[in-house]
Order: sequence, then structure tokens, then C-alpha cells
Amino acid sequence: DSKKALERKVADHETEIANAQEALSTLTEEIASLQKGIKDLDASVAEATENRKMEHEEFKALMASNSAAKEVLEFAKNRLNKFYNPKMYKAPAKKELSAEDRIASS
Repeated sequence: DSKKALERKVADHETEIANAQEALSTLTEEIASLQKGIKDLDASVAEATENRKMEHEEFKALMASNSAAKEVLEFAKNRLNKFYNPKMYKAPAKKELSAEDRIASS
């Protein structure tokens, strides 16, 4: 009687060990899969960061060229106003020369 009960307990424990080992291998595979996913995500984030940096540089260059174009257009508009609409003409501000510039220009 006690021998059969012990044999059943041993069999139950062996089954539990087998189940635990199976669960352990499953979890190990899932961890490996998640680690691969994290590495892939890191690579994706790094690539997206590089793209954003490049786009930002392009945007800065575009804004610089746009502001330069606006200045040129304002200058041309003012020059046209001088001839066609003198009341709206704004004379350019007098540039005050520094001491070094005065010496260089004389």
C-alpha cells in the first residue's frame, strides 16, 4: 500500500518536473523572441532618429533659404516702391561705421 502511494507520488513529481522543464523551455524561447524584438525595435528607433535628424537639417536649410528669399523680395519691393510709389518707399537705414571701418574706408 505505502509502496504504491510512494510510487504514485514519485510519478506525480516526475510529471511535475517534466511540466516545469517544458514551461522553462517555452519561457526561454519567449525571452529569446522578446530580446530579438527589442533589438529590432532599437534598430528601428535608431533609423527613425537618423531620418528625423536629416529631415531637420533639410528643414533648417529650407527655412534659411526662404528667409533669404523673403529679404530679397522685400528689397526688390522697396526698390520698386521707390520708383512707382515713392510714399511707400523706405530708405535703408544709415549704417553707422565702427572706428575700425572708418579707418579702413578713409
